[in-house]
Amino acid sequence: MSGTQEIRRFGHHLILGISSTTLSDDDKRALSELKPIGVIFFGKNFLDGTPYQVWLESFKDLNSQIRQYTERDSMFMTLDHEGGRVIRTPTPMTRFPHALLLRSHAHQVAKATAIELKSLGINLSWAPVADIFSHPHNPVIGSRAFGNTSEIAAKYACDYYLGLRESGILGCAKHFPGHGDTSKDSHIELPILNLTLEDLQHRELRPFRALIEVQIPLIMTAHILFPRIDADVPATLSEAILKTILRKELGFEGVVVSDDLDMKAISDMFMKAGTVAQSIHAGCDLFIVSRNINSSSLERTYHIAEDFADCLKKGSLDESVVEAARERIDKLLAITPQYPVEILDKDILLQHAELAIASSY
Repeated sequence: MSGTQEIRRFGHHLILGISSTTLSDDDKRALSELKPIGVIFFGKNFLDGTPYQVWLESFKDLNSQIRQYTERDSMFMTLDHEGGRVIRTPTPMTRFPHALLLRSHAHQVAKATAIELKSLGINLSWAPVADIFSHPHNPVIGSRAFGNTSEIAAKYACDYYLGLRESGILGCAKHFPGHGDTSKDSHIELPILNLTLEDLQHRELRPFRALIEVQIPLIMTAHILFPRIDADVPATLSEAILKTILRKELGFEGVVVSDDLDMKAISDMFMKAGTVAQSIHAGCDLFIVSRNINSSSLERTYHIAEDFADCLKKGSLDESVVEAARERIDKLLAITPQYPVEILDKDILLQHAELAIASSY
């Protein structure tokens, strides 16, 4: 069992989920011992069915307590907030339509979305989706994608990201190297895609390449096995995919973040010793543990943190690789604004509601 000081190093690579609208004893323990570099919020973290001022004040208190227990002034305060069915916030935050409908409104909607996120103290949105809606029976992406061709997906994903950036919110392209052609949901099982590198280059990689060209700061991995590229492990653990394709071929120099480690496609793998080290060596810098899918327990989070510390101690996790990952994270955090939680003017919300209607057709 590693000590607190050792496992705390993993906190600098951790985006952690919070259990409810207030901090539980487990939350307080994890925030103070692991000191995660960021948190990810979900619907469970907002008081629903209450007036705007009431739930906002509750969320403001939650934000303040998170910073208090982590003793961090600067953090990644994050939200999965794409529009459509991926919206976590209560009213009157605007329910913009899913990406597939946005098209020419993508840039304007992203700017409006960013204004609302900033009012919640959020500085990083896990968007845009850079996947292509190429499989008609895709259960997990579908209309979350901006288009069914690489050209359309690339154009509007870039428009959306640039809108976020103009209004001061970090964006993250997901899910690398492409989740759009799957017929299985990685929240439930591990999808397998028999695509070659050439297939990816002609289609899946194009939106990511475009987003890298406009300097998107983060890219999220897909929990998908590509046996014709790496037969042994899914993309989140694959050096061939993250280091060779993403870093070397596409030239991405930003932060690589895992999709949620609680997802069933990969959750069991990360309970095995050495898996987190394998993922970092493959090219992953930052890890999301949402405590939202399998269990709200901290047992898995601490297991991964202790495995990280043990691998460092034994030398199976290269100190220089960890340091390079930390430098990428620190460089990004240094330019990430920290926003106060504050109420939005009613007129702004009315303008956004009109935009949501206009972008739905």
